Amino acid sequence: MLRDVPLPGPANRFDYQSYDPATHRIYMNHMDAGVTLVFDADTGRVVAQIGDLPRATGVLAVPAHHRVFVSAAGAHEVAIIDDRTLTVTSRVSGMRFPDGIAYAPEADKVFVSDESGGADVVIDASTGVKRSTIALGGEAGNTHYDSVSHCILVAVQTRDQLVAIDPVSEAIVARYNLPGSDAPHGFTLDQEGRLAFVSSENNATLQVVDLRTMRVVDQHATGPSPDVLAWDPGWRRLYVASEGGVLSAFWLDGATLRPTGELRIPHAHTVAVDPRTHRVYLPLQDVNRHPVLRILEPAR
Repeated sequence: MLRDVPLPGPANRFDYQSYDPATHRIYMNHMDAGVTLVFDADTGRVVAQIGDLPRATGVLAVPAHHRVFVSAAGAHEVAIIDDRTLTVTSRVSGMRFPDGIAYAPEADKVFVSDESGGADVVIDASTGVKRSTIALGGEAGNTHYDSVSHCILVAVQTRDQLVAIDPVSEAIVARYNLPGSDAPHGFTLDQEGRLAFVSSENNATLQVVDLRTMRVVDQHATGPSPDVLAWDPGWRRLYVASEGGVLSAFWLDGATLRPTGELRIPHAHTVAVDPRTHRVYLPLQDVNRHPVLRILEPAR
């Protein structure tokens, strides 16, 4: 462990985080406080608290537009934050439970998982206007952009599938079954290695999907109810944080994912990585009745 940084606010739940490579900030959603915390990874301190974001779930920094998109699920909307003033400048409504967020740069669109709405909602990244709602036929888990296939991928957790969306036409182009999965929700991508790492909540399973064939090629156990994943491309490390308070670590050895250990920390269900320093960030809701940010520095 490197250190614990005290965080402001009540001792309640955190959710997703987003690292901004342009500013070296980490945007951390203090979900049950309705706040996005802005943490400066260079100075090691919180530089802002952005409020009025009820049940803040997903978050994504889009440096090209100086914007940060936050899913305010309690208000059924996405808030758009200016990263220069760190204030909410507009809001996009028309969602039931917005969650994961992805950005497709070629199409210049933001895609938001509407979990209980069973859809991905499309927002114009330049204007901040809602463009469309893409029905998925099941509950939407996380959403990511694959820069090689130029598709948006969504985990559809009630169908045990990854669904591919063409961001230009805003239409589903393929569905891929995940045999052995049970409620896939969180996932992340190794773009260079052409792998997806998909976690399933109901059977505490991590699956490795070959993005060239869209087939499951490996499977590992995780802590109970895996939630948020973080990928360190430089060190080829994967971190899987679970609702059960287990952080599982893996190393990608060539094309083989190898478990390297786990930490048991209450409420460690959200994780982020700074790809420059390889430090791991775990916002913990309750350490001696106060929230703290636990920063880990893994060995090479």
